[in-house]
Amino acid sequence: MSAPAKPSTAARLYLAAIGLSLALMGGVFFWLMWRSFDRARHMQSWPEVRCVIIESTTEERRVDPNSPAEYRVSVTYGYDFAGKARTGDHMTWRGNPWTSKPDVVQERLDAFKEGTSTTCRVDPNNPDFSVLKPDTKAPGYSIWFPALFVVGGLGITVRAFTAGRKSPSAG
Repeated sequence: MSAPAKPSTAARLYLAAIGLSLALMGGVFFWLMWRSFDRARHMQSWPEVRCVIIESTTEERRVDPNSPAEYRVSVTYGYDFAGKARTGDHMTWRGNPWTSKPDVVQERLDAFKEGTSTTCRVDPNNPDFSVLKPDTKAPGYSIWFPALFVVGGLGITVRAFTAGRKSPSAG
């Protein structure tokens, strides 16, 4: 039985490029998920303070005339931090999310009615920034998935350059 033919240089480079592309894509998603997880982890350590909803209204937009209307709750709340009265308007880190589902908007309006007392988390490094709902750490629980692409892509790349080599133990 003859040994398999050694892959050509072009074939090795092609496989290496595919492997590196997979590893790079996995690395980008790994980094994005890690960044989200890390931010959520830090937000969990921010001080939680009492706040009062000052204003809660609905905003509407249409991306173009043929698209359905989208809505979001615009909320303003007041809180006291480090002995100073402050106001915030962020429901989450990214602001207040848009949705095309009126029932979701109504749920948010009901949760943040004017005059309602609730809690918010305040960034101790920037006390003027606060959120009503801290980010979830869920990306950290799924980070293994893009890591598979990094490991698999690097494995393909290494295999592309080691395939067809004689091992030292082979006679």
